[in-house]
Amino acid sequence: MLSSLYKTYSKTSVTNTIKRLNSTMPKKDKNGTAIVFMNMGGPSSVPEVKDFLYQLFSDYDLIPISKNYQPTIAKFISSFRSPKIEKQYAEIGGGSPIRHWSEYQASKVCEALDKTNPETAPHKPYVAFRYAQPLSKDTYKKLLEDGITRAVAFTQYPQFSYSTTGSSINELIRNKKDLDKDDQIAWSIIDRWPKNDGLTSAFAENIQAKIAEFKKEDPDFKEEDLTILFSAHSLPMDVINMGDSYPAEVGATVYSVMEKLNFNYKYRLVWQSQVGPKPWLGAQTADIVEQLNDPGKEKLILVPIAFTSDHIETLYELDLEVIGESKHPKNIKRCESLNGSETFIRGLIEECDHHLKNKTPFHKNLDLDFVLAKKDPNGNAPLRKFFTK
Repeated sequence: MLSSLYKTYSKTSVTNTIKRLNSTMPKKDKNGTAIVFMNMGGPSSVPEVKDFLYQLFSDYDLIPISKNYQPTIAKFISSFRSPKIEKQYAEIGGGSPIRHWSEYQASKVCEALDKTNPETAPHKPYVAFRYAQPLSKDTYKKLLEDGITRAVAFTQYPQFSYSTTGSSINELIRNKKDLDKDDQIAWSIIDRWPKNDGLTSAFAENIQAKIAEFKKEDPDFKEEDLTILFSAHSLPMDVINMGDSYPAEVGATVYSVMEKLNFNYKYRLVWQSQVGPKPWLGAQTADIVEQLNDPGKEKLILVPIAFTSDHIETLYELDLEVIGESKHPKNIKRCESLNGSETFIRGLIEECDHHLKNKTPFHKNLDLDFVLAKKDPNGNAPLRKFFTK
């Protein structure tokens, strides 16, 4: 009798203990975690250029023209500008490489996270572009088809701007409302990472490689004759004057890179890609290059500090226009883009690893970013309701 009671008690105790342990252990989602790289994107082929331009100029968050007539205006602008932009893409090989590099980077991140973060594995790579294939809406449909229930939106704009990351967030929220009314997918977001160690170290390594080229080519090279120009995509002053955090965060990236270079060289932050008649953030990259390159003595290194991979702004605007049309092109080098840099990909992995383990749904400044952009996070952009874990 006593023996029977003891066996029953032991089995019950063991069962209860296992239940208690299971209740305290983190739940592992059998479908794993989607890591979604968000970016502007670029046309992968010349025939995609017109639609890319239409999507871009239709975005009121990026280019505020007219809420009522923006699509009509975008249709006109894209038709008008397509022939010129198509020629530019033809000159850089027939399309943008940004999709290739985004898919490569995302796959490498997920491979590493499966080993470092088994509790959220398997990690599945996705790319969601705002203006090119694969468009954000198509990627969201794919996530639902694949049965994804947890996803991390990982902006590939390291420095936050409402015009870029903010626009992608708004599109993500619209897609969820249209496609995911049952809330199948729980989202969190990495919305900025301007001082990420892998990011800034990769830039520093690529700059040092260009300095080594100058030294090899010119035995009389002197460090005091070198200026590093960090070039970032400019924004209209209308956006900046609302308190957008982009200039400060780009500056933080630049400063972190120069720290790694021990501030051994002169440097300046400049801005590129201005379009339209409105005032934009300056000084403009092309103007500063022309000024410094004119005597023919100064060595210049251009660093695309706000881009994580090559696209039209590096391959055409910097390489063929700014450098190609300069008076002394041999004195200017463009720093390699991050693309497949192992140091950079390590930084991406570390950023995701920290995010998954920290379980913070989004950066504390994101609410303020939307308030200053006159988008109430509790109204038009319900951030706390949308980003949950």
